[in-house]
Amino acid sequence: MRTDGERRTVEALEASGVPYVRTRHGRVGSLAEAAAARGIEPADLVKTIVVRRGDDDFLLVLLPGDRTISWPRLRALLGVSRLSMPDATVAKDVTGFERGTITPFGTTRTWPVVVDARAAGRRVSIGGGGHGVGIELATDDLVRALGATVADVSEAG
Repeated sequence: MRTDGERRTVEALEASGVPYVRTRHGRVGSLAEAAAARGIEPADLVKTIVVRRGDDDFLLVLLPGDRTISWPRLRALLGVSRLSMPDATVAKDVTGFERGTITPFGTTRTWPVVVDARAAGRRVSIGGGGHGVGIELATDDLVRALGATVADVSEAG
């Protein structure tokens, strides 16, 4: 494995028992390029977004690549009036992954996971803990393994 992040991701996947396929491609500059390199549509590439709920209180939100967070829906789901996205340094500090490599498997700290309902029931590709690394798996397996909440928290991108 090329990076510590990729190693942690694979170890967490193996420990969870989730069946997956790991793919590698060259470094890319956008989600559209990553989807093309993996031979999938952007909607099938699920991005992991770090969201700050409060001081030292974060969660991971997984969205299809063609969607963005619906802040009103996410706030309503969580019962909070304010959420924000941390900068890249904080995101790395709380997950152990650089932006563009973040995945819910193998984070250095465990955070709640919310999966957008549009990703449920599908086979998708998520980040693999390193640049140019993808993990293909069934979203329903991910939800079970991580105890994730499935909810409608996105809007058209």
